[in-house]
Amino acid sequence: MIFILLIVCPIVLWCQVPKREKTLDDYYIIENDSLTIPLDEVIVLDKRNFKSTRERRYYYWYYKKVHRAYPFAKIAADTLVEINRELDGIKSKRKRRRKIKKIQEYMEGEFSEQLKKLTRTEGRILIKLIHRQTGETMYELIKEYRSGWKAFWYNSTAQMFRLSLKKEYRPQDEALDFIVEDILQRSFLNGSLERRDPKLEIDYMALMSQYHDIDIEAEITAYINKYMK
Repeated sequence: MIFILLIVCPIVLWCQVPKREKTLDDYYIIENDSLTIPLDEVIVLDKRNFKSTRERRYYYWYYKKVHRAYPFAKIAADTLVEINRELDGIKSKRKRRRKIKKIQEYMEGEFSEQLKKLTRTEGRILIKLIHRQTGETMYELIKEYRSGWKAFWYNSTAQMFRLSLKKEYRPQDEALDFIVEDILQRSFLNGSLERRDPKLEIDYMALMSQYHDIDIEAEITAYINKYMK
């Protein structure tokens, strides 16, 4: 598991892009000397009710896993544009490969100790969240920035750990992904995670309606029985 993360994550986790300062272009001018400031949409969610103490415990176990994985996916989304900018100016395939190798070596030094602490569950969530934040699976990113051959072998190695780098984030189809999305949205609202807009189209309110009767304990128990036993 750690081997896969150390090889794959440096491809997308490079350097964080600083936030852009607001300018007058971010505001609407009404009259000669008047400004109106557009406000962010405010979403108010009801407190999540749990059917039992056991369900609450399962939810917050997964909550901690999402909180461990999300920052890496956020960095990937923040920096992918910057990586592409750097590589766009390099025409030689050989120089591009050398540049990517340097990026990987740098990121191994920066993140290897943190990645080593991720569990297999956190790694599985990270694979999903990178797709959420970048719009590409980890398999596609490896294929794009390294080669199709390496993507094949890395994915084959990942399968030894019951992981797939081709996994997509599909909360509209997979209840466990909805639980991740629910955790993210509630964490954005309470400030425990920093919001980054996903590359995927996600209608959280529609998902709330779709999964209003979700059995969280059953979904997480099924995951544990499938992947952790």
